[in-house]
Amino acid sequence: MRQYWRDFDSLEAWARSLPHKEWWTDYLRDRGGTSFWHETYFRRGGIESAFVDVPDRTVGLNRFAAMVRSEGPMLSARLRLEKDREAAG
Repeated sequence: MRQYWRDFDSLEAWARSLPHKEWWTDYLRDRGGTSFWHETYFRRGGIESAFVDVPDRTVGLNRFAAMVRSEGPMLSARLRLEKDREAAG
């Protein structure tokens, strides 16, 4: 599946609203054998790959980019994006 979003704010609003927020919370509690992997490419630069229960962690961006653990509320995508922008100057 491929999705295109107008901007990060729209994506984040959808991710934090029902039914997605409830689905994601339930999924993290009990994955039922289902893996999850997504990659995000930002228009103004920056990329991210996130996955849960993917047995081979050398897929996609992880074949050449360093891994950073996602932590915090809803795994803190906004905080990671802001840190990346600050680091880029």
